[in-house]
Amino acid sequence: MKTISEKRTKTDIELYYVESGSGNPLILLHGNGENHEYFIHQIEYFKDRYRVIAVDTRGHGQSPRGEVPFNIRQFAEDLRAFMDKLGIEKSNILGFSDGGNIALIFALKYPERVEKLILNGANLKPSGVKAFIQIPIVAGYKIASLFAKKSEEAKKNAEMLGLMVHDPNIEPEELSKLTMETLVVAGTNDMIREKHTKLIAASLPKGRLQLIPGDHFVANKNPEEFNRAVEAFLEG
Repeated sequence: MKTISEKRTKTDIELYYVESGSGNPLILLHGNGENHEYFIHQIEYFKDRYRVIAVDTRGHGQSPRGEVPFNIRQFAEDLRAFMDKLGIEKSNILGFSDGGNIALIFALKYPERVEKLILNGANLKPSGVKAFIQIPIVAGYKIASLFAKKSEEAKKNAEMLGLMVHDPNIEPEELSKLTMETLVVAGTNDMIREKHTKLIAASLPKGRLQLIPGDHFVANKNPEEFNRAVEAFLEG
């Protein structure tokens, strides 16, 4: 277990991460409100063939919040600085949910730093989330925002929920810039609209779609099938 100090001009914190194995790097980016432990099944599965690096995003797990804006684009900058510090010029990146959104923003800005991209349960806009999931998120964000100035807990909740209310806002046409091979994977009963997931895959020049039985959390709940799909993509 290690921490990395970043230059304050780009990021003001130390990102916590765990690393296992050796070989080509495979960076894992968790979802909203989670930490690197979400990927326990992927770390164990891929460590024999890859240098697996699971990161705690800013303000998540053991990574501090810092003082800069709390949004997906800042998280992508954190990732760039993190890779620079570790001396990783190019990496396979697997992002889940908000981690997938971070991976997308990162790939759009730094395409030369991405070998292969795996997007699990990502979305281009908040409207990509099913309404019965998104409506309570928006309501919770509004309530938390009302109390944010009086309560640190409410402020933290507002920031976390705000990621799902305001980010990542990517236009489908932007994805045409991404020429790396990309696996777009989601659960058959995902909280992301299936039509939206298919739009992401279809908008990528080298996008490949795979639906796996399960909900939004297939990597954790159905790791055997998820890992086989990712392995076939990386090794193919």
